[in-house]
Amino acid sequence: MLLLPLLPLSAAAAAWAVRGRSSQVFAPSVWRGPSSRRAVALTFDDGPSERTPELLELLARHGAAATFFQCGQNAARLPDLARAVARAGHAIGNHTYSHPGLWLRSAAFIDDEVGRAQRALTEIHSVAPHLFRAPYGVRWPGLAAAQRNHGLTSVMWSTMGRDWMAPAEEIARRLDRGTRPGAIFCLHDGRVLTPNPDLAPLLAALRTALPRWRDAGYEFLTVPALLWGKL
Repeated sequence: MLLLPLLPLSAAAAAWAVRGRSSQVFAPSVWRGPSSRRAVALTFDDGPSERTPELLELLARHGAAATFFQCGQNAARLPDLARAVARAGHAIGNHTYSHPGLWLRSAAFIDDEVGRAQRALTEIHSVAPHLFRAPYGVRWPGLAAAQRNHGLTSVMWSTMGRDWMAPAEEIARRLDRGTRPGAIFCLHDGRVLTPNPDLAPLLAALRTALPRWRDAGYEFLTVPALLWGKL
């Protein structure tokens, strides 16, 4: 009977180990930058998509560098758009090949998904990504080995925009609440593997947030620049 009260605690601990933004249990990762610099990192998952150019234009208008965690399958479908992201000065990360949930998967499956994306993105961009973000932010046994095998650093986030489901006003509020030096925001320029996704709420929220951040003295940096001072 004494073990029964521990079951919820064990479940909570397991959930944190798998998806906690600061968890290092199943794979080493970073989730925020230093607070010593008034800068934030915008990151975008699941792309590229047919709507990515609209986002690139908005970021360029405000002089904002960002980091795009691209799915290998989407990049292979839209290689010119994938390259346009890098040409615009943004950093590229690995977001697996087909965006599967990694939970309950074998180490071999995880390594294959990460490796297929790494090979596809390296061929498209002529340089291997060094950053990785797990689909849904879920780390699992075997991911640490896959990251080592492919030379990847896992990046989580300090604020999730929930832009795949929330209206623009809620996205903007979440961004405002998460704004602080060193923040890493998780947003999306795709919807898993869906062609031509609706990014209108995200774009509307960023049209509000970007000038507000700029007026408050924030810089928009890539994850490597925020964490390590690298372009």
